[in-house]
Amino acid sequence: MKTLVLYYSLFGHVFQLAEAIAAGASEVKGNDVVMRTFPETFTRDELEKIGALEAKRHYWADPEINVNELPGYDAIIFGFPTRYGSAPAQVRTLIDDTGELWAGGKLTGKVAGVFTSSATQHGGQESTILTFIPALLHLGMIVVGLPYSFQTHAGSEIVHGGSPYGSSTVAGARGERKPGENELACARFQGRHTAMVASKLSV
Repeated sequence: MKTLVLYYSLFGHVFQLAEAIAAGASEVKGNDVVMRTFPETFTRDELEKIGALEAKRHYWADPEINVNELPGYDAIIFGFPTRYGSAPAQVRTLIDDTGELWAGGKLTGKVAGVFTSSATQHGGQESTILTFIPALLHLGMIVVGLPYSFQTHAGSEIVHGGSPYGSSTVAGARGERKPGENELACARFQGRHTAMVASKLSV
């Protein structure tokens, strides 16, 4: 079985969740986990202008995905930050390029999950995941969320991301907040849970 953790991260918050997702998915026996990034659409000058160029040098070691690679995986877990309550352009660009895969049913029956990040506690985390799910359903994918068997969902003592739709983190207005241990635990649980579902379906 093969699981793809496909992420887009400008300042490292989603990347840290992606690493935790991959670690959780790797706990499933016989699962080959691969990390890839969404192709960048910003120019180098644009990345430098928003202060992301230096950050990307530190953690973007994973190669960009080619859309035709997607059918080679049993499960794909998508991660990206919010952009006004929905997916960023880099993510939509790749999804808009899946027409041939859709027409050929190449992703039908594949398992999918979604995780995200926002600057503020109410920055559109849930709407970002929920508005991405229709694209996955159009592609014939089986969407797996983050069930309440992950007990930290119910906690209210500290600020944290995570919902029944997928794991997430609150980055802070200037990106100063890194994912907390409970958020990383949430991501590990999601990775493991999604891979477990995929393993049962791939038998």
